[in-house]
Amino acid sequence: MIAKEGKIILIPTSLILIIGVVAYFSLDSSFTWLQYVNYSVLSFLLFSLYFFREPNREIIDVSNQMLSPADGKVVQIIDIEDSEVGSAEQISIFLSVFNIHSQYVPIDSKVISSEYFPGKYLMAFNHKASDKNERTNIAFEFKSGEKYRVKQIAGFIARRILNYMKPNQKVVKGERLGFIRFGSRVDIVVPKGKFKINVKVGQKVKANLTSIGEFV
Repeated sequence: MIAKEGKIILIPTSLILIIGVVAYFSLDSSFTWLQYVNYSVLSFLLFSLYFFREPNREIIDVSNQMLSPADGKVVQIIDIEDSEVGSAEQISIFLSVFNIHSQYVPIDSKVISSEYFPGKYLMAFNHKASDKNERTNIAFEFKSGEKYRVKQIAGFIARRILNYMKPNQKVVKGERLGFIRFGSRVDIVVPKGKFKINVKVGQKVKANLTSIGEFV
């Protein structure tokens, strides 16, 4: 299955490839440079098909478990102060270009706010990216009244964040939260002392499959 966000890249690239192939066989065979162009376009198309893949996963049906909103690797777990959550812990997930780049709602919640912030394009594994890079900050409220946040953060290559969350919207676990094109980072901010974290730094996680933790 291909993510809908990939159409804006896959369709034009496919058309360019078709035109290039037709032109190559229609023109004199001495146009060898066109052959190399076509190979380059085909390589990019195959990479894009791989990048925009979106597997159909069965969501873990445990209501109190917060699932990972993204595929990737946990690169940091730190204490922070958050304007909405208060005293909190931040779990940072790095997404390489080889990971699935769709993001999902981690647990049944209500959207409190959804904000966009322009910023820099530091490498996504740079921990300064959490506060310096272009990003979206989405605050949620769990049914128990506890608040948490998911941050979509652009990386050095990623220059397009798509966020589908709207204030006062009720969302369910596994619902599409958004998409970041190419390498990026996702942070989850949870209340310190009120949330048990089940992952550790260096662990690889999968969206809708890996338990991040649970409210206690």
